Amino acid sequence: MKRTSLPFRHTAVAAVVGLGFLANAAWAVTPFVVKDVKVEGLQRVDAGTVFASIPVKVGETYDDDKGSAAIRALYSLGLFSDVKVETRGSDVIVVVQERPTINEVTLTSIDAFDKKLIMAGLAGAGVAAGRPFDKAAEDLAVQELKRQYEGKGYYGTEVVTTVTPIDRNRVNVNFTVHEGASARIRSIRFVGNQAFSESTLRGQMEQDTGGWMSWYTKSNRYSQQRLNSDLEAVRSYYLNRGYLEFKVDSTQVALSPDKRDIDITVNVTEGPKYVVSGVSLAGNFLDKEDEFSSLVKVKPGEAYKADDVAATVKAMTDRFGNYGFAFAKVTPQPSIDREKQQVALVFTASPDQRAYVRRINVAGNTKTRDEVIRRELRQFESSWYDADKIKLSRDRVDRLGYFNEVTVDTTPVPGTSDQADLTVGVKERPTGSLQIGAGYSSTDKVSLSAGVSQDNIFGSGQSLSAEVNTSKYNRSASISSVDPYFTSDGVSRTFNVFYNRSEPYASQGSGSYDYRIQQLGGNISFGIPFTERDTVYFGGGFEQYKIQPGSSALPLENKLTNEQWQFLAANACSSGSFSNPLTADDKQYIADNCKTSAYGIPLTVGWSRDSRDSSLAPTTGIYQRLTGAVSPAGDLKYALANYRFQYYYPLNKQYTLAFNTDLGYGKGLGNKDFPFFKNYYSGGLGSVRGFDQGTLGPKSVAYDGSTYSVGGNKMFNVNLELITPFPGAGNDKTLRMFGFVDAGNVYSDRPGAYNPAVNKEGVNVNEHAKKVRVSAGAGIRWLSPMGPLSLAFGFPIKKYEGDKLQKVQFQIGTTF
Repeated sequence: MKRTSLPFRHTAVAAVVGLGFLANAAWAVTPFVVKDVKVEGLQRVDAGTVFASIPVKVGETYDDDKGSAAIRALYSLGLFSDVKVETRGSDVIVVVQERPTINEVTLTSIDAFDKKLIMAGLAGAGVAAGRPFDKAAEDLAVQELKRQYEGKGYYGTEVVTTVTPIDRNRVNVNFTVHEGASARIRSIRFVGNQAFSESTLRGQMEQDTGGWMSWYTKSNRYSQQRLNSDLEAVRSYYLNRGYLEFKVDSTQVALSPDKRDIDITVNVTEGPKYVVSGVSLAGNFLDKEDEFSSLVKVKPGEAYKADDVAATVKAMTDRFGNYGFAFAKVTPQPSIDREKQQVALVFTASPDQRAYVRRINVAGNTKTRDEVIRRELRQFESSWYDADKIKLSRDRVDRLGYFNEVTVDTTPVPGTSDQADLTVGVKERPTGSLQIGAGYSSTDKVSLSAGVSQDNIFGSGQSLSAEVNTSKYNRSASISSVDPYFTSDGVSRTFNVFYNRSEPYASQGSGSYDYRIQQLGGNISFGIPFTERDTVYFGGGFEQYKIQPGSSALPLENKLTNEQWQFLAANACSSGSFSNPLTADDKQYIADNCKTSAYGIPLTVGWSRDSRDSSLAPTTGIYQRLTGAVSPAGDLKYALANYRFQYYYPLNKQYTLAFNTDLGYGKGLGNKDFPFFKNYYSGGLGSVRGFDQGTLGPKSVAYDGSTYSVGGNKMFNVNLELITPFPGAGNDKTLRMFGFVDAGNVYSDRPGAYNPAVNKEGVNVNEHAKKVRVSAGAGIRWLSPMGPLSLAFGFPIKKYEGDKLQKVQFQIGTTF
């Protein structure tokens, strides 16, 4: 066989187009033995494709039936728009006209969709680069585009196709979409409901007729998929209140003539309300009926609740999973007594065979390396299936904070009854942030701040961050890094280097400073996992603090606070005795003869336990962390301890009760005072909201009569939150509201800390320093691309004279 494009003259014996070809007797061909088969009209298709498809071979007998079969076979390839079979003597000539090939597909004016999703849909309809193109493919692509838009409520969408021929029988295809406005839901009505009002049923649905958050939630935009989900939510609402035979009879969706409004009517049949008369077990419960009976959530005498039935089935299935039965089936079988309106439930178990995990797959991670996820797994390949270990694995991956969603799916291995494959599916979230800020004040003038952090750098699971602040009176810079798997055994390593320089509030704006405090240091620590949830930390570091008396014209005794002079007297002077309180001569001696810098070598140890289901948006579990530091050498000798306890209790799928407490205590060692620059501060986000940041506790008075907080060596904060869905946002966990009650304060037992401090208004600002402050309020928490964002509106319940209030507070990066 050979391919040719040479013209020839002949008598047309047969011309066939389409599958309906029938040879007319007048044009019938007398069968003959084929000497050669030639193909004409090919441009891009290989001749071998044609020869392999047709039933006409050299040396075989040709007749009209084989000609018809050849035409049908070539049309079925989808590569040709026209096919003819002609004969000349003993030769068979196949004449084809190729369909043009798509060179490029482009989209114009696409706003409502991700173009990648649209292109995937077009490829499914047969329109993609490298594929043949014809009118049928074009029409199918237009229908697919309109289908996707109608699924989002864009019923007025128009699609214009532009086909541009180019060389080598290729075309460029462009789809221009005139989206128009999406249809809005104008009304939702229920027909047949008697037990519950229409507004109650609409409240179960995510779709609605619109509200003040519709611009964000798009809840008033119609979607068939969302409507199906909403109807299932309504059904669940009835099934959880005893209406076992509830059903949705029909749904009518009416589109207004201008295609901008949608009216939805749902027809329902409620049926009677049933009460559970009894619960029993049947089948194979591994001779552990008492153990499985304790998992039953359904209570006789109460209305039938589908959620309790589902929770019972899940708890039993999970318990079977703990014993290695991955595919155990627990079937609830209701026995309905319509006359008495009662239902008896029988849970029938069929555990099948014990299974082991053959393979674990990871899916959905485009940036994060597989090993970062796999090293958190506690269910291993070629091990017995264990539901507890699988749940622990899911929770550990979720607690990494790199993903919006983590799922684990179990799939039976085909052809076996005792093997399962697991798929860990993740949806990645942005883990890097860049923060740039600028501010202006009469004291700081222009200040710039910048920070960059990456919690999952290059998908390695490591984090790196750097921050700098160029404020005139408070400058800082720091670099920190965390490697959670410094060793293959899961030992983590954290190091931090920092520099801070601050000037007191009292001297700001005076053109010169009273004194400066400079801090320079670094530390490194390691975390050793002792159990699945317990980690012990230890480390060490170096820190240097330097006090620089300034150039202001104030008298020397006014350059430092009384507490700071007392600290220098006790810690920086190797000799000398001083009065209490210090005299001006004492302060002059200290300034001339005692060190104004000090260093310490803090050694740290800590412990943490984490059983939360998520680190970003936890709904259940407990988190505890206890840390301690001791500086036994150097000028700074002190010890401090901090403890945090968090508890999350799910009230239901939407509401979570959260409790947090922070405790801190520091003490000087070796007859030295606790360094004032290590003090705790309280007030504001992260402690007692509604009060100005860091303003609670003991205060000192500047030379001009103003007061400012000096902190203390003891601290406690208690926070209680009710976390709820954001109105109009459904159950979106990335955007939540919370109501809170906070209580706390800081204290000091350093000598002189509670000496009377009277400001220029004559108020003793330390009179109530030891009393607890309490506040309440509400706020919003959003897991934004820049990090966790918190906005709180706090109102003090218990406050005292001299307290500084701040009712609206905002922060990025806070979690409680």
